Amino acid sequence: METLTGFFSAINGFVWGPPMLVLILGTGFFLQLRLKLMPILRIPTGFRMVWKGRKPDADAEGEISPYAALMTALAATVGTGNIAGVATAIALGGPGALFWMWMTALVGMATKYSEVLLAVHYREVDDRGEHVGGPMYAIKNGLGKHWRWLGAAFALFGGLAGFGIGNMVQSNSIAAVVEAGFGVPTWLTGVVLTLLTGFVLLGGIKRIGAVAEKLVPFMCIAYIVVALLVLLLNLGQIPAALGLVFHHAFSPVAATGGFAGATIMLAMRYGVARGIFSNEAGLGTAGIAQAAGQSKNAAQSGLIGMMGTFIDTIIVCTMTGLVIMVSGVWSSGVSGAALSSSAFETALPGFGAYFLAAALAVFAYTTILGWAYYGEKCWEYLAGTAVEKPYRLLWTLFVMIGAITQLDFVWLVADTLNAFMAFPNLISLVMLSPVVVKVTNDYFGAKMAEA
Repeated sequence: METLTGFFSAINGFVWGPPMLVLILGTGFFLQLRLKLMPILRIPTGFRMVWKGRKPDADAEGEISPYAALMTALAATVGTGNIAGVATAIALGGPGALFWMWMTALVGMATKYSEVLLAVHYREVDDRGEHVGGPMYAIKNGLGKHWRWLGAAFALFGGLAGFGIGNMVQSNSIAAVVEAGFGVPTWLTGVVLTLLTGFVLLGGIKRIGAVAEKLVPFMCIAYIVVALLVLLLNLGQIPAALGLVFHHAFSPVAATGGFAGATIMLAMRYGVARGIFSNEAGLGTAGIAQAAGQSKNAAQSGLIGMMGTFIDTIIVCTMTGLVIMVSGVWSSGVSGAALSSSAFETALPGFGAYFLAAALAVFAYTTILGWAYYGEKCWEYLAGTAVEKPYRLLWTLFVMIGAITQLDFVWLVADTLNAFMAFPNLISLVMLSPVVVKVTNDYFGAKMAEA
């Protein structure tokens, strides 16, 4: 087992090393330039379209409203990365890591926009009459039959990775945090999670979307409100905290307290890596959910989809990072969810740690639901719609297994497979970038003509 762990550790270190981070950032930067910074300039437009997308459009093709599709994608991305991931980035890379998370999000908006646009543009209707899409369909229908192997590779890696990073790792995190915070045995948490997951999955994308559009906004708003309360209580510390973020993005961090010190490279590496882990821009997953959303134009879906990256990283991750900074615990030597918990408890004694435990549990649960849909569509692409019921039963079973099992090796393998998903997606994004530009120009050209 040690040999196998060492083998996967070596692969993981390579696939999530500087070359991958440069590839993901480089692709996003390339797409931003090709789109003439449209995703950044159109952020207000994106928010307006998200608001308008709350109501189903009977004239548009798709199973759920654009808003529900976005909430399903956010359900999968807003999770442990926003709490534990941000804390890990700051603990290992220093305050400057938060700056590089912002940069990752700003270029990642172009990546997410393009992923969703291509997913909707090349989506299909399966034999049950439901719309399906994602990188595998964009590759198959956009790049042609000679590239189908690349689409199959994405689906295989995504289908396998989901059981780890989207399922067992999440249920394990929930069980651990509920036991530590509230004293509930892990097996009992596992049983409750299994029943809740099974009930939602039986209803397919419509029920997942219905749960997501109620639970995701609630949990995000509650988390932001409590984080803002912490910031208001420490209002005088915010300028200094922001000063540390910008200063240490380009300067080494000296050792202080339990903090070991960090170089500029560490700040960049952990900021970019945790940013990607949090918002998933470059992995191609959001397009799978958005392909089920009602849409008259793929560019419109892209504009709504890219707001997931903005909400996830620029808003939610920033709240976590600033709370850690203003509470003064960032240099304590603690890392991960424990650091975030310490920050909230320091600022809000007797409440902060319990609130964070509850938030982490809800975030992780919605990730299970979002990734359940991603994995199902990956396996459906490979084996057809007959895979649906066996897959949902297996997915629900793995929720229980994850809650009561030690998962260090599972986390390692799943994280590696997650990186493997990015390669086919990034290749297709670059090769199909002319399609992205054309659809975008046609959409905005028509809008200008209407005006």
